[in-house]
Amino acid sequence: MITEIPDKFFLVKGWGEGSTELNALDAALINAGIGNTNLVKVSSILPPQAKEISPIKIPEGSLVPVAYAYFISSQEEEIISAAVAVGIPQDKRRAGLIMEFSGKGEKKFVEERARQMVEEGMRIRNQKIEKIISTGIQHQVKKVGAVFAAVVLWK
Repeated sequence: MITEIPDKFFLVKGWGEGSTELNALDAALINAGIGNTNLVKVSSILPPQAKEISPIKIPEGSLVPVAYAYFISSQEEEIISAAVAVGIPQDKRRAGLIMEFSGKGEKKFVEERARQMVEEGMRIRNQKIEKIISTGIQHQVKKVGAVFAAVVLWK
């Protein structure tokens, strides 16, 4: 089976609260703008020459390839965060790298960890980095909270 290679990407993030873990995650996906799509989790490779675009409205029900991080907690007052980072290679013929990280604690820590993971992964691949793009989100749990950050791949 031959599949089209995505040539665009964008970053999204969201948070949500719900009465259950699944409802909280669903609310975070809605907040991120991709809650009415079918997410297909992909490993962390950015296709060569993929261009960053502003988030677009994806048709409802679409199958959407995403690399993502999420975290859910029912610990009231706990700070939770999720982040993604994208390493853009200097050599545009080569694939880039996406890393995801989430957990308890502030966005600053989680986003920095995702960026460090990109640096290490690109070093392992003997690739020079042109730039790293990242985004993260944090939320203080009220009842059951969720955070979500993703790199959406699109054709």
